[in-house]
Amino acid sequence: MSPSGDKLVKMLEALANPHRLKIIALLAGRRIHVSQLAREVMISRPLLYMHLKRLENAGLVTSKMELSEDGKAMNYYEVIPFALQLSPENIAEAANTLTLKKPDNTALDVNSKKGDNK
Repeated sequence: MSPSGDKLVKMLEALANPHRLKIIALLAGRRIHVSQLAREVMISRPLLYMHLKRLENAGLVTSKMELSEDGKAMNYYEVIPFALQLSPENIAEAANTLTLKKPDNTALDVNSKKGDNK
């Protein structure tokens, strides 16, 4: 099943960054403590957290807080399995479910005819 238009946009926006692509690649098949991930990606932890939040909001990664033996909180991240297949047909199907925001921040149905918006 293909993601909805809004979900597809969110996923593509999250993946449209070289740091986030590297994060996904490093997390493929394993879970990593955030400090180790920051070292492997070679960016600061605050910047890493910003990228991880975008990936998490798009439903591409998840995190789990665990306590170490010495009582430290350890935050681990892992990829949520996903597959994207892009084709003109899949994009057209997703586009039919898009909702856009008007300047006043209300939803706009992209499938309504011109002049039908209230």
